[in-house]
Amino acid sequence: MTTTGEALGGMNLFDAARAAGVRFSTEVLPTDHHVEANGMRLHYLDWGNAHLPPMVLLHGGAQSAHSWDFFALAMRDHFHVVAVDQRGHGDSDWSDEGDYDAPFHVADIAAFTSQLGIERFVLVGLSMGGRNAYSFAARHPERVERLVIVDVGPDVAAEGRRHIQEFMEGTDTFESFDWLVARVLQYNPRRPEVQVRGSLINNLKQLPDGRWTWKHDRRRGIRRDRGGEMDEAAWAALAGVQAPTLLVRGAESNILSEATAARMRGVLRESHFVEVPGAGHLVPSDNPVAFEEAVRTYLQV
Repeated sequence: MTTTGEALGGMNLFDAARAAGVRFSTEVLPTDHHVEANGMRLHYLDWGNAHLPPMVLLHGGAQSAHSWDFFALAMRDHFHVVAVDQRGHGDSDWSDEGDYDAPFHVADIAAFTSQLGIERFVLVGLSMGGRNAYSFAARHPERVERLVIVDVGPDVAAEGRRHIQEFMEGTDTFESFDWLVARVLQYNPRRPEVQVRGSLINNLKQLPDGRWTWKHDRRRGIRRDRGGEMDEAAWAALAGVQAPTLLVRGAESNILSEATAARMRGVLRESHFVEVPGAGHLVPSDNPVAFEEAVRTYLQV
């Protein structure tokens, strides 16, 4: 949520957070940084308070580090919050080879956190970021203090895949910012228009001819967008997670089914489960207050 977003009918971050009911103590914006990690130039947002325990946030497919702005603003009093633009997203590098499977993201996360001197941390991931988060936790158990997986599992519901495909069709480039706002509200009416306008701008860029496009690499494909490896190897990775884990599901999600969530709880060694009311797949945006409360309760802050 930027000044540009305000110019396009959105709200600044602080007013939007208050309007959504998000609690925060100080009006602080994150600082922008880049770091070379695993051969990629990755962009990240640092919310300050480096003396506090570290928390790393991983966004979903077709999103950016700014998708965590409400949550980061609320949690920065308790953690040193860092949100990264994962490869192929936001202001980070795209892979020339189109390498966007989980192992590449896991290697990025390992290199990124090491470059920042973050050795052990709370890891929170939504959708694609949730898949990358549990894959990283399984591969590097010594580095994850606690894990929060948000609305994703090894299996992705067919209805959700169709919904995403329908939304993304015909959106490679488009003439009007307002057109995309209307399309978002049609597919997900849970958020007020002013909030959608303020957040969308961080995931888009305007082309020299005046048209708009996304700030992510469309070669990733629908399966990679939402974290759906959909095979037994993904379940095996989940079973390898040793960190205490909070699994969050949007009560109206069409991506993470109740059956998959139940199976995940049985596979994870130490799991806690919360279903957030009034939220679809994009839980932190659809119901930021309830999501924040669920994570606060789990982390006891």
